[in-house]
Amino acid sequence: MKKELIKYTVFALCILLAPLAFSGNYLMNVLVFVGIHTLLAVALNLLLGYAGQISLGHAAFFGLGAYGSGILSTTYEWNPWLAMLVVALVVGGFAFAIGFPILKLKGHYLAMATLGMGIIVYIVFNEWVDITGGPSGFSGIPNLELGSLVFDSDLKNYYLVWSFVLGCVLLSVNLANSRIGRAFRAIHDAEVAARVMGVNARLLKVQVFALSAMICAIAGSLYAHVMTFVAPPSFGFNISVELLTMVVIGGLGSIYGSFLGALLLTLLPEFLRFMHDYDIVFYGGLLMVMTIFMPGGLVRGIPDLFRRITGLKNKKGGAHA
Repeated sequence: MKKELIKYTVFALCILLAPLAFSGNYLMNVLVFVGIHTLLAVALNLLLGYAGQISLGHAAFFGLGAYGSGILSTTYEWNPWLAMLVVALVVGGFAFAIGFPILKLKGHYLAMATLGMGIIVYIVFNEWVDITGGPSGFSGIPNLELGSLVFDSDLKNYYLVWSFVLGCVLLSVNLANSRIGRAFRAIHDAEVAARVMGVNARLLKVQVFALSAMICAIAGSLYAHVMTFVAPPSFGFNISVELLTMVVIGGLGSIYGSFLGALLLTLLPEFLRFMHDYDIVFYGGLLMVMTIFMPGGLVRGIPDLFRRITGLKNKKGGAHA
């Protein structure tokens, strides 16, 4: 536990001091999106990396959070913080309700069911023009405020988003190291054996699905209030694929790996603008390469690569001696 505390403290200090190393609104804006994507990747990693339940529809929960918070705070003039809380609870409740039938499925059947759910929600965003604005999007969403402090700049939004990320990482690390986290890993490794040992696998899978959805909804609310505009393309199938890629590349079953995956996959599009609509092909290829050559993701692959390099150097040094 002491090791985890040191790791978290170093991570938190790096995040808090990062703005000192970067200058310019553009870079700060990119780091804000790294934070939002980290929240989404951690949410999916809890479900996939720990409990072993795949989802291709998490972009739907992200979108429900964004549209829900945006509509309540703009159209109905709710306090944005209250809107964020209510939307997170409603989305969690929705995920809990649909989780019971959906999580009876396994493997590619589960993937297809969550994909179908994501497509349905995406169609609602597009077609419910009177409420969501349809393909034109929904604008005029207010920035979040804390007393006289208005989060209306990239630096302020950076600390706002990363405060939520640090809280989410702390919650997730504690959960992963708890009795419930061990039950998740047991379900991931051998669900039948976990059931025999007395683990209520069905309820735990639904609970982690709901928790994952709530984190995505919070990320969506932050996105809406940072951007002050939302549109359906931001919550389509491509986003779900990107989230899956972040988790696999960063490292399944690693909270800090989610951050590495989010960082890499948020920065990559800045270098892939020339590919236009073909960037999804690149993500698919990258996912295949990482799965084959670095199945543990960056968080395990980089130390392994370092050990191999140092091992080869030691062997060469021994041979010369």
